[in-house]
Amino acid sequence: MLRQFMFIVFIALLASCSNEGQPKANAQEDKQSDQSITLYTHRHYDTDKAIFAQFEEETGIKVNVVKANADELIQKMESEGDQSPADLLITVDAGRLVRAKNKGLLQTINSDILTQSIPAHLRDTEGHWFGLTKRARVIVYDKDKVNTEDLSTYEALTESKWNNKILIRSSGNIYNQSLLASIIANDGKEKAKEWAAGVVENFARSPKGNDRDQVKGILAGEGEIAIINTYYLGKLINSKDSTEIKAGNAVSVFFPNQEDRGTHINISGIGVSRYAPHKENAVKFIEYLASKEVQEIFAEANYEYPVNPSAAPSDLLNSWGEFKEDKLPLSKLGELNKEAVIIFDEVKWQ
Repeated sequence: MLRQFMFIVFIALLASCSNEGQPKANAQEDKQSDQSITLYTHRHYDTDKAIFAQFEEETGIKVNVVKANADELIQKMESEGDQSPADLLITVDAGRLVRAKNKGLLQTINSDILTQSIPAHLRDTEGHWFGLTKRARVIVYDKDKVNTEDLSTYEALTESKWNNKILIRSSGNIYNQSLLASIIANDGKEKAKEWAAGVVENFARSPKGNDRDQVKGILAGEGEIAIINTYYLGKLINSKDSTEIKAGNAVSVFFPNQEDRGTHINISGIGVSRYAPHKENAVKFIEYLASKEVQEIFAEANYEYPVNPSAAPSDLLNSWGEFKEDKLPLSKLGELNKEAVIIFDEVKWQ
């Protein structure tokens, strides 16, 4: 399966290059074709291209891809209304999927395959969206300076022993907003505010950069621990840049809150557009992505945890150990996003 997939990766990239500069197919023709789907996606990985190509080969259904950042895609679907060619929306973070649902941009899907393949907390209760891949938001720490016995929970990061040692990105980042939303859901608003204020007090520097930059900051001696998504550590360790590889190998992974609720997780997810011209094909596509075989390709090639329990994580992810995940329904991350943003502003988390 993996050898076949790698061949398809090559073919997909070759086709991408050969089609560059060619005239685009008429959007209305694509909309009318019964054997196609139009996918609005925030993801930008070669792995996804290859999976889409494999789906086309196996089903004969063409995948037309429209890429932009999540907010732009949601705005585009809003402005297009019932004239939108979009059959599907893929984006990262459950909060954004909840936002798309609340704006009336997605429709309910009933699929026994999806309800059996994807655990309840990783999908919308009404079938508007479904998780495709998982990322755990973990603590990574300097192997030479931090004793794992000093680590326990997200909440414990407010302790004075971490003063001037924590690296984390800005409050404008959706991953941090969702983490704080999960703390609000689990601990209550007041304790969540105390947590955010305590972490600000322990910043090693003002927030800047992405998750990979926080790990690089540990290598540079700017801090000793960082909060990042596991996916980014996989990217560092497997980078072509020697400095990134060195940064990735300088830290170890710690899964917080293993003695209580579990580690916070988030997803890349997908939903069928409210006005999808090809709903049947769109559902087939989601079911395909949720299959054990495709889930393992996501895990192996893109360092993401599968949502399908029957699919195995990659060797790299397995090397970090098994962990208990927070089973909080991910819809809560979207519902509590506004409260999280307000708290960040109140505690002056930049």
